[in-house]
Amino acid sequence: MTNLNITAAFLIGLAGSVHCFGMCGGVVSAFHFAVPKGAKQWPYVFTYNVGRIASYALLGALTGSLGSMVERAQIIKSIPFLHTISALFLIAMACYVGNWWRGLHYLERAGAKLWRYVRPLSKSLLPFKHPLYALPYGVIWGWLPCGLVYSTLTWSLASGSAVNGALVMLFFGLGTLPALIVMAAGVESMKTLLTNSKTRQIVALCLLGFALHMLWRAYT
Repeated sequence: MTNLNITAAFLIGLAGSVHCFGMCGGVVSAFHFAVPKGAKQWPYVFTYNVGRIASYALLGALTGSLGSMVERAQIIKSIPFLHTISALFLIAMACYVGNWWRGLHYLERAGAKLWRYVRPLSKSLLPFKHPLYALPYGVIWGWLPCGLVYSTLTWSLASGSAVNGALVMLFFGLGTLPALIVMAAGVESMKTLLTNSKTRQIVALCLLGFALHMLWRAYT
């Protein structure tokens, strides 16, 4: 794992987080009602996001471990194959963010079947009695069906190890953090900028460019 890879993971999270406003906006709105009246929200926002990002890192470790087993088994020429899969998912994510093609929506719908069983676990934590209650709440909501997360998980699959897979998803999660903080803070000007159609098109083109770069690296 190189600094370039984890930096790129962070930038993918940052660029793709415009998608978070559609997926997580309702979560953040509901989150406000879970915080005790008169309490400062930031300790709860902090622990929620720690839990959410920790959940991503765990998923990254699991997929990274799976990818390393495929490599060791030498079932296929795994490195170019897995990187190709990662790039194709990133292309699909670019199309999703740019509203060019919504194929990842079907993957989210498949994930929603599992989510029906996971989501009720969070209800026992509401309303929050203490900021630490928001930590497991964030862990649970890290499993929210999301095409952006699924796309990045394929990259952790190609990372070569559980540690590398966890790092990919950790830095990806950190990249999504600014958008979630903007939503929590209610900064309407930033929301307008990040949800603007032109912004989404620029972000989609950046994701597409990075996916093509991944394909080029996989076969050179």
